[in-house]
Amino acid sequence: MTSRSTNGQDPFWAVPPGTLIETLGTTASGLTEVEAQSRLRSHGANRLTAARRGPLLAAVFSQLRNPLLWLLLFAAIVGALVGETIDSVIVLIILALGSLLSVIQESRAGRALERLRERLALQARVVRDGRESEVPATSVVPGDVLVLAAGTMVAADAVLLQARDLFVSESVLTGEAFAVEKHTGLVAKSAPIGSRSNVVYMGTNVRSGTGRAVVVETGARTAFGHIAQRLTLKAPETEFQRGLRGVGYLLLTLMVVLVFVVFAAGAVRHHPPVDVLLFAVALAVGLAPEMLPAILATMLARGAHRMSERGVLVRRLDAIENLGNMDVFCTDKTGTLTEGDVQLEATTGPAGGHSDRVLELAYWSASLQGGLPNPLDRGIVQARAGQDCELPEKIDEIPFDFVRKRLSVLVKPHSQEALLVTKGAAGSVLEVCDATRGDGGAIETLDASLRRELEDRVSSWSAEGIRVVAVATRRWSADDIVGRDSERSLTLEGFVTFRDPVKPGVAAAVSDLQGLGIRIKVISGDHHGVVSRLGSQIGLQTDRVVCGSEITQLRDEALWHVVEHADLFAEVDPTQKERIVVALRKNGHVVGFMGDGINDAPAIRASDVGISVDGATDVAREAADFVLLHRDLDTVRDGVREGRATFANTLKYVLTTESANLGNMVSMAAASLFLPFLPLLAHQVLLNNLLSDVPSTALSSDRVDPEMLRRPQRWNVSFIGWFMLIFGLLSAAFDAVAFLVLTRIFHASPEEFRTAWFAESLITELFILLVLRTRRHLWKSRPSTALLASTFVVVGLAFALPASRLRGALGFVALPVEVWAAILAIAIAYVLSVEAAKRPLLSLIERVSASRTGRRNRSPSAHRIWPW
Repeated sequence: MTSRSTNGQDPFWAVPPGTLIETLGTTASGLTEVEAQSRLRSHGANRLTAARRGPLLAAVFSQLRNPLLWLLLFAAIVGALVGETIDSVIVLIILALGSLLSVIQESRAGRALERLRERLALQARVVRDGRESEVPATSVVPGDVLVLAAGTMVAADAVLLQARDLFVSESVLTGEAFAVEKHTGLVAKSAPIGSRSNVVYMGTNVRSGTGRAVVVETGARTAFGHIAQRLTLKAPETEFQRGLRGVGYLLLTLMVVLVFVVFAAGAVRHHPPVDVLLFAVALAVGLAPEMLPAILATMLARGAHRMSERGVLVRRLDAIENLGNMDVFCTDKTGTLTEGDVQLEATTGPAGGHSDRVLELAYWSASLQGGLPNPLDRGIVQARAGQDCELPEKIDEIPFDFVRKRLSVLVKPHSQEALLVTKGAAGSVLEVCDATRGDGGAIETLDASLRRELEDRVSSWSAEGIRVVAVATRRWSADDIVGRDSERSLTLEGFVTFRDPVKPGVAAAVSDLQGLGIRIKVISGDHHGVVSRLGSQIGLQTDRVVCGSEITQLRDEALWHVVEHADLFAEVDPTQKERIVVALRKNGHVVGFMGDGINDAPAIRASDVGISVDGATDVAREAADFVLLHRDLDTVRDGVREGRATFANTLKYVLTTESANLGNMVSMAAASLFLPFLPLLAHQVLLNNLLSDVPSTALSSDRVDPEMLRRPQRWNVSFIGWFMLIFGLLSAAFDAVAFLVLTRIFHASPEEFRTAWFAESLITELFILLVLRTRRHLWKSRPSTALLASTFVVVGLAFALPASRLRGALGFVALPVEVWAAILAIAIAYVLSVEAAKRPLLSLIERVSASRTGRRNRSPSAHRIWPW
């Protein structure tokens, strides 16, 4: 969290008020109007930074930085050169859509910022020229003195000069529901935002009490403004985007090499330069996965539809892939893992046993008190809901105040004498007690030893994050006057304890996510005792709880180490949440973050997978990639499986198509060295590539083997490169067999050779898709109906085109039956060979790529691409 340093070292909350006032050049009576206007001109208006929205042209250039899109643009140019205008138009449409999506994504930061602005104060009460006045909140400047009262929205970050019974709700920054008490004084430099009791922050609101505070930070320099600034920054590149870019660079490199080799070979063989250039370029374009954007869009759209049926709204389609890759899931506590509402846990007597009397007395107090109900009172009333509870007659009341921290009601139970019932903070109630009620109802003297025992018990509860209320009584005398002095010589009846309970099914959902290879980390602004107990309840490691004060002292490099070994983080502010997420990503993890408050928005945006919930703040939902309609982790688990299925099918396309394409392109390039003619014409290469991509579009609906869903999956360019090389060369080897058969046995003419080669390369590529789509044996992993049907339709076209009326226009001729038989025999031999060799070859490729990637990645799962 940014903060003004007044002496070059100390943040403003650790500086004495007198020194701070002197440094700011103001007084305890505020500024003059003239000085305030001068500072407004120099400091600027007290408003959040405007969102930076990228124009369409900038978005286009942003998209063109992706090497895959350069490949597609290259394909469009080649298509136009050889007359394939339809292909060119399709590619250009893909580029335009990509730029449009970029504009939409950039505008999301602006929408989130507007949601933040809507929450800020419109007016502020300040002291100027020695008198209080209302001014627009945007005109508040450093040095102004704010006047605070119940209902006030704080207009800037300020240090308290006066405070009386001042309680402020900071949930917009910390996510915690309870108002916190504020008072003057100093706090430690390393204090987390929730512990800076002498500071009030922009965007928070005063629940009760009064105060005055000198403004230190305004606009973008406030804690609230820092959140807004983080939301305007460009979202960091995700793991999926990095992987896709790496694949693009690999294919681009191969394309350049292929064009150079083929063009040089054509020159050596004295082929016409224009034909050779078109042929070389067409071969290179054959490597471009031109259907990948369309296939990705189809897969992601289907995935988004299936996820919506499970209660997950997808706000950014490509985040589905990241959800499947996720191996660390960070989540806030309040409202996400817990109910977000305080519930009564137990009512105990002074001796520690259960006490129905304590619950009844607390219920009387909560139901009859005339002040504003608080979460604790609601919890007490809810605990008695549905029961036949008769309330006594209320005679009088001593209201709650933040000095006494207790409330008393004078009641007349049916057929009983009047009774004063006092309820409040345990320490405050114990101060006015001189006796306790034993389990049998007998009154015992509250001596020093018993008092220490009770105080220790309360301290132990508080250390665990349990909220404690004490209940005491006194028989009422008709001669007594109702007033604060009436709260004396009370008998302690016992304690009421409260918790924010864990949501049902959270522990099971956490276990399921861990079973999917995802490590869970809780990042909360709450007390470390609360976070520790929550961790033990949901099955996380509790031996190490890292607090925000510790994170403040850590350099980024040290934090990288800490986040690997801790699962629980407590008392953290929004900036620290973001630092934790960034540190995990630096360690090579794909990180998801789930939260529902404004304080969670920077971390949501910094993560690979940002998740919010339907009841979350508008800011959190705008920053998220996914919004859960049901507030439970089961939907996250289902979404992870859906993301992994989508990613698995994406990998099938890249691996199978690109290895087959590489094999075909290498074999044709080699053939051009030995043939006195080009093995295929440019338009035949493009047609082959187009037809082979038709079944690939059906991969979006293909079945995924269960073992591919068990662990996170990652892009691995090394694996893809070795996969393409080994299986591509294996394909080229059988193409070489076809080359020898056609030239040495059948002595094929140029037209016959091109027709047979076209059919052989197309059929083998289609069949090999069915083999390499799974590591299982072909017959043990049934492909989808759409994939099977489209495969056999295109195989039929491979046989039909040379016999159709289009053969002349395409440069094909009819082939003898024996040539067709030879082509089928080669294709079948190829399929059987790959089926027999794929498992040992895949194991070899995994070992080689793992050894190379393991030296560059800290994440133990980073090298895995197919989790077999």
